Amino acid sequence: MTNEKSFTKNEQAKVTTGRSKNRQLTYDLALLGMLTAITLIMGFTPLGFVPIGVLKITFMTIPVIVAAALMKPWHAAVIGGVFGLTSFIQAMTGMSALTGALFQLSPVLTFLLCVVPRVLEGLLGGLIFQGLSKIDKTKVICYAVTSLSVPVLNTLLFMTALYAEIKIIVAGNADAASGLSADLAKTFTGVANASAGGIIAFFAALVGLQAIIEAGVCFVLGTAITKALSVAVKKIRK
Repeated sequence: MTNEKSFTKNEQAKVTTGRSKNRQLTYDLALLGMLTAITLIMGFTPLGFVPIGVLKITFMTIPVIVAAALMKPWHAAVIGGVFGLTSFIQAMTGMSALTGALFQLSPVLTFLLCVVPRVLEGLLGGLIFQGLSKIDKTKVICYAVTSLSVPVLNTLLFMTALYAEIKIIVAGNADAASGLSADLAKTFTGVANASAGGIIAFFAALVGLQAIIEAGVCFVLGTAITKALSVAVKKIRK
């Protein structure tokens, strides 16, 4: 009789675990689908990009922040990849002046430029949240730090990849800047002639205020949105 009761409890535990896993999978798929849709909508409307000179201030990191804070790191990497694909499509169609010019010179390098930094920002953002959540049980600091780190990572990783791509292109074609607009030609020339000490000046001149605004807005919105969503999710799951 004892064995039968034990067997029954084990079976019930397995059923409960199975239902819990199914609910988690349903939640993950639903949220992943929603964030993908939001990212695509933002990617092709003024909601996602605000043109500033040859670059654009982007708020596309907000869905990545949400994924990093409410899901697993690889989920955030997927949303970052969707962000990167929208950026690459803008390069292909000429919606972005800078990446559009780079696409004409090297489609493969431009694809890597648009996608890889965004995948990494999602993955690293998720890992940062995961690491902080072990010491911050309230998760308030986790939401804030993740909301700031993702846009900062986006800028640092993208600009590093941009610098590397232009360097590679110029190394293979000394006349790569010819035929480009004055702003783009200046960017190419600045990279080609930059010394080790001039790299920081290049980044500061090209992004500067844009990066600060981008990080500030995403920090405020990301923290508020992720905190509100986390509370809503807890109520739904009860």
